[in-house]
Amino acid sequence: MTDAKVVHLNKVAPEHSPTPPVGRLPVALIQVRDKAAQQLKQALQALFDNADDTLFEMADRSTSNAEQNTFFEAMRDLRLKRKSIERGFLHKVFESFATLNQYEIGQAPQLDAVSFDKLALIQNDELEESVALDSMVAKVKSRDGVALSHLTTRLNALVSKKLDDKSNPFGPLVLCEVFLDACSRLGVEIKVKLIILKLFEKYVLSDLDQLYAEANQQLAAAGVLPELKSAPIRRKPGQVPTSGSRSGREGGGALPSEGGSYADEGVQEVFGVLQELLSQVRGTGLPRRELPADALPISSGDLMRLLSHLQQRTPAPAAMDDFDLRQQLEQLLTRASVKSGKARVVGEVDEDVINLVSMLFEFILDDRTLPDSLKALIGRLQIPMLKVAVLDKTFFSRGSHPARRLLNEIASAALGWAEHDNTQRDSLYQKIEQVVQRLLNDFVDDPAIFSELLADFLAFTGDERRRSELLEQRTRDAEEGSAKAELARRQVELALNERLLGRTLPEVVVRLLQEAWSKVLMLTCLKHGVDSPEWLAALATMDDLVWSVAPHEDPEARLRLLELVPGLLKELREGMASAAFDPFSTSEFFSQLEFLHVQGFQRFKRPLPEAERLVSEPPVTEQVAEVLAEAGVELPLLELPPAEEPELADAPAMVEVVEEIVLLAPGESRVQEPETSLADDDEALLQVDNLRVGSWVEFQEDEEHKLRCKLAAVIKPTGKYIFVNRTGMKVLEKTRMGLAVEFRRSAIRLLDDALLFDRALESVIGNLRRLKNA
Repeated sequence: MTDAKVVHLNKVAPEHSPTPPVGRLPVALIQVRDKAAQQLKQALQALFDNADDTLFEMADRSTSNAEQNTFFEAMRDLRLKRKSIERGFLHKVFESFATLNQYEIGQAPQLDAVSFDKLALIQNDELEESVALDSMVAKVKSRDGVALSHLTTRLNALVSKKLDDKSNPFGPLVLCEVFLDACSRLGVEIKVKLIILKLFEKYVLSDLDQLYAEANQQLAAAGVLPELKSAPIRRKPGQVPTSGSRSGREGGGALPSEGGSYADEGVQEVFGVLQELLSQVRGTGLPRRELPADALPISSGDLMRLLSHLQQRTPAPAAMDDFDLRQQLEQLLTRASVKSGKARVVGEVDEDVINLVSMLFEFILDDRTLPDSLKALIGRLQIPMLKVAVLDKTFFSRGSHPARRLLNEIASAALGWAEHDNTQRDSLYQKIEQVVQRLLNDFVDDPAIFSELLADFLAFTGDERRRSELLEQRTRDAEEGSAKAELARRQVELALNERLLGRTLPEVVVRLLQEAWSKVLMLTCLKHGVDSPEWLAALATMDDLVWSVAPHEDPEARLRLLELVPGLLKELREGMASAAFDPFSTSEFFSQLEFLHVQGFQRFKRPLPEAERLVSEPPVTEQVAEVLAEAGVELPLLELPPAEEPELADAPAMVEVVEEIVLLAPGESRVQEPETSLADDDEALLQVDNLRVGSWVEFQEDEEHKLRCKLAAVIKPTGKYIFVNRTGMKVLEKTRMGLAVEFRRSAIRLLDDALLFDRALESVIGNLRRLKNA
């Protein structure tokens, strides 16, 4: 089965953007989806139309009444739920397409190994179902593997999500899982479920070759990789696809694979297409081969020996700019010609391989996505990669090829790499350098070294990724926590300003509310929310405090104040204690507040006759002392001024709240530079809105410094875009408008996170086509 990843979009209809907005599918793909969905719908209807007869026949063969009733009940259940299963199946199929242009945040790898003990716990029913599923999928892949793989390759040319045959929405595995999910509400036994699965295989999966052929034909007609020949071929189950294309095994034997020969028609076909394009541009884009009449092509084995000789003399990274592989090889051939007395040249097939690899590395070394300091290091891999391509032409077509994957993994790991003054101390640089050096030293003609180095490099990047994902998650959690705190702070500010702005109150009360009670309100808002009884109670306490220190002339206010103060002081104390407010400051606030309340009671003294006053009410001092004692407050004996000299008591310091209260987080400064305002439909804002979490970008900080970072989160409540470096540490935050300004002045550039080799091959094919049409 091919795993080709040749992707070229030049022939796709112009209206299809290579990077369509999130969620939007290209028109060509929508047409394929709709036509295939119609075929699946008809196949599903045929399944249900025949299910009754099948189940009735099984019931007729039953050996017991219980077994017969099982099939009759299944028939009834299937009739009742048929429509919902059909709708659910098609809905899930459409849903699987809807996510193809949506970025998914990678999940951290599961580290728990699955033991045989755990496997033993799987229910027998689930095991039977799983075995049946595997068998059905295997049959489709055996019969229609090439067509499916071509369809997967074409879908990858149109969508941002990387697909393989397992995740292809039309793949047998996805369709089976979708069908099982749609049937999950059926209350049938496993033997009935297995019969239904067999019907699904017979009426739906058996016709997938036609679906794949038509889908490939539609996409090819729309200009999506028309070079892939995907003619519908119906084979008997178990028949192996024919092997060998015109390129065959020229230039060296193919490597053995885990699943069979690489030389099947789908895999080798890509190199054949590349050869054809090369032959058509010789004399225009490429120099024509002018060979002496007696030129004798060297064998692929001799070429490998020459390349190994050059490999041992690969210059250091700093000198790679002056290294021309083709020129060096030409010099060696000239020396060999002089020595043998006959003109020695590279064979045509091997010459094509050399040209293709050279063009691939020209793209790689010009790629702006790769950091400059790593380009020279990766450039040293040109000869090892060329040797692999000489040995195995599927290097150009098979995405899972170890050498190709190694190059892609190195480039992916380097995407977030930042320039360092001392690159040698960076662990990633050291690892890449180690891989390159090992290949230069040890790779002769056994490609198994690439698998070994790939496994080692994946283990290294896996460890780094797990650490960075952990830190990145902590960064997101911290930012979301900060956003919640910011929203709570705004709610508290609003509550304070509604009650204090424009009023004149004792300075101590304003300070108490702004410095202490604001913390109680914020804690309550975070824990319980603004609709909770706790929040309303905290606001009521604040309202009671403001009322208790305001001047009142109504005689009834005295009774309310006497009733209010004990509970008020208790609520204030408990609230401030719950917010862990400084005890010393709390004591100071209460001392001043108690004095304010004493003065408040003092204002209620009325000019009654002496005898009546002595009989009817105790001195105000005693009343206040009793009230405060109930609240747990001990006061020294207060000497109040005589009634006729009320102005002798110290008047409290009053303050008018004329400016809005602004609460700041620790270390925060609310002074913000005014942001540039752009129209809603401004192109720069649209660019920001198309950014997806996980996108890598490069900020041009100044003429000399660039910052590479990844969008880790968009905090919706505050509108902040949070960026982290490759270790997961926060390095930057921007607003939507701030990012738009950066886009507008071209100070921010999106980094292409598509696979490096695939992008390089796409570029080479595009260039060859342009030369052909020139």
